[in-house]
Amino acid sequence: MAGPPPPAGSHGLVFPELTVPESSLRFGSAAGGRRSEDGPLLTGRGRFTDDLDMPGQVHAAFARSTAAHGIIRSVDTRRARAMPGVLAVLTGRDAVAAGLGAIPPAASFPGRGGKLLAVAPIPPLAVDRVRYVGESIAIVVAESQAQAVDAAALVSLDLDPLPAAADVDRALAAAAHPIWPEAPGNVAFDWTDGDAAAVDAAIRGAAHVARVRLHDTRLAPSALEPRAAIGQWDEAAQRYTLTASTQGVAVVRRLLAEGVFKIPPQQLRVVTPDVGGGFGMKVQAYPEYAALLFAARRVGRPVKWRATRVESFLADTHGRDGMLEGELALDATGRFLGLRMRTRVGIGAYVTAFAAVFGTNNTKNCLSSVYRIPAITIDVTLAFTNAAPLGPYRGAGRPEALYLIERLIDQAAAATGLDRVALRRLNLIPAAAMPYRTPNGPTYDSGEFETILDQALALADWQGFRQRRAASERAGRLRGIGLACFLEVAGGILDEVVELRFADDGTVALHTGAQPMGQGHLSTFPFLIAARLGVDPGAVRLVQGDSDLVPAGTPSVASRSMMMAGSAASMACDTSIENGRRVAAHYFEAALPDVEFAAGRFRVKGTDRAIGLLDLAARARALPNLPPDLAGGLDSTAKFVSPQMSFPNGCHVTEVEIDPETGAVAVVGYAAVDDVGRIVHETIVEGQMLGEHVVYDEHGQLLTASFMDYMLPRADDLPALRVGHHGVPCTTNPLGVKGAGESGVAGALPSAVNAVLDALAGRGVRELDMPMSPARVWTALHAPGVSRPGH
Repeated sequence: MAGPPPPAGSHGLVFPELTVPESSLRFGSAAGGRRSEDGPLLTGRGRFTDDLDMPGQVHAAFARSTAAHGIIRSVDTRRARAMPGVLAVLTGRDAVAAGLGAIPPAASFPGRGGKLLAVAPIPPLAVDRVRYVGESIAIVVAESQAQAVDAAALVSLDLDPLPAAADVDRALAAAAHPIWPEAPGNVAFDWTDGDAAAVDAAIRGAAHVARVRLHDTRLAPSALEPRAAIGQWDEAAQRYTLTASTQGVAVVRRLLAEGVFKIPPQQLRVVTPDVGGGFGMKVQAYPEYAALLFAARRVGRPVKWRATRVESFLADTHGRDGMLEGELALDATGRFLGLRMRTRVGIGAYVTAFAAVFGTNNTKNCLSSVYRIPAITIDVTLAFTNAAPLGPYRGAGRPEALYLIERLIDQAAAATGLDRVALRRLNLIPAAAMPYRTPNGPTYDSGEFETILDQALALADWQGFRQRRAASERAGRLRGIGLACFLEVAGGILDEVVELRFADDGTVALHTGAQPMGQGHLSTFPFLIAARLGVDPGAVRLVQGDSDLVPAGTPSVASRSMMMAGSAASMACDTSIENGRRVAAHYFEAALPDVEFAAGRFRVKGTDRAIGLLDLAARARALPNLPPDLAGGLDSTAKFVSPQMSFPNGCHVTEVEIDPETGAVAVVGYAAVDDVGRIVHETIVEGQMLGEHVVYDEHGQLLTASFMDYMLPRADDLPALRVGHHGVPCTTNPLGVKGAGESGVAGALPSAVNAVLDALAGRGVRELDMPMSPARVWTALHAPGVSRPGH
């Protein structure tokens, strides 16, 4: 079966590989440069999944549940089947009859008392019960998209309704109806970590204890490109092909092959073209993908589907959704003594690929942040809810820890009368303490946290804030400023494999499972390879997004691409150079110690005999009598195993102005200083730095299913961003890099909330949960007991 056609442009994810064009971008330049991706993407030459069409393809639409919870009595497909152009209507019972399984999680580990995460795999189509509004109950395949959509509207679901609990408080209430019989009380996972006894003692002996309870609102990732997929079945080869917008082909292939179709992964090819944003949401192997492949085999033709924006709100994995409680113990001088965190996370109706990780370890690993805290403990309850399944989303558990800590520090400063900057400074881990082992597990290899704090305060003109506040007050507005120091963990799964393959045409290809979705891989990886090998960047190709062509690896998550895949690529270059030295010694009939490499050429010392690396690679396979281990010439495979995660950190300052008559909040200043280690490309790093709330009613109906109801920031909501860097090289990977992909949210969330509450403090408002929408701010300002001028 023929694969997907190549895109028209030369910029990006070419099937199966891409060639890097000439570019003015400079590798390693302090000034950065233009991103190689931007021109083609901005001029319509990108190729996304929905841009692709396969010969003979037909179209799919999904019938979805309009009820949040119920037992399925029947799915009536007769009227849909009779519609013009309809080729098939398949239900969950059809999938079960065909032997299909469900999509399992990719990670699981023991919780409290050794008890494992509850088993709740995702079926391709609902079988006996629906558990959230938007769950697929049938797939309709027709000759045209319009015919499929019309027919799907005629699928009728008959069910016995059950009580729904769409939020975590309702789901964990004593009277809540069980969503899964295997999870009594709707508890999917109970997990704990740390020294609870030491924290209890610290709290008992503390001069002051700060306490907060915070609502971590459920969010919709809202990628620019909705999910889309094409399922194909090759009868002759007995093999599936899925073309889909993913964050990495390997995990999607494995979960679908092993969990749903019960076949070796090699019998399922997954191809990913350009991806228009993911933010963690596109890491999941979705049930629609399994249903499309099932349908393609049934009808014998490729089957294509693209989600509508409403479907995205209903059925994409959501992010966040928790209740956070914390206590911070301080002595009489303000030094931190202990920290306790309790979280309850609503993971939705099913367990997604990495639900066990982002709700537990990702939060735990950030709890010390940049501060000395002698004792730390955390308790986590993951709860099933009648809502869309929860997935990793921008930070994936890390912002929750940092938000809690920074709110606790501001609360402690207000209660004790201590200056909030001085309180943070007092408790920062000094650079001289590195490497520093935290009580919550990680060992920080590097970091200069006080320097970053000082740079951020200067960049934000913290000292000039009083004058700016006074000017706002004269105009009848409230002004506040907030800061957040933070440290997050990056790397996730700490091993990665890449391959370097040299072609006879004088090019070299990096094969990697890391998947770009806006991070700028084309602007970084080829130039890393070019610099290490001493070749022109135009000779480097980047091969991604095809499970037939890339090594099995980890998706692009956890800010890990450059740290892990980049480090593996660096090691592969070193191996190829050493292979080249051996091949050159054979080619020149010289002793190996006499062959040196520099600036892309192998040379015999003290002579004019030399050959370029790419030239030698092109000739190598034809050379006689090479040792067997050099049969591939200069080709190499490298696996980088990091001894630990990296620890990007920073300090962000947000300044806001509030109109008390309307509650409208304007962000009028934002300054960010980040340590992402050694910066490979400054423009890429700065592009990664950057009142959403998904709402279900008491019956599990989604109330925010469009951008009319779900507020996303727009361009005119943002101020000019002032960005600084203070890179302290990481010591645990060969590039010295730290993750950059999630620093924006790590600093923005707590600093913005602190700024709003600073602005409201003069009116007596001390607590306000997200989202900081105009209605909520106005209500807080007009609550009983809140001071108002003239009253």
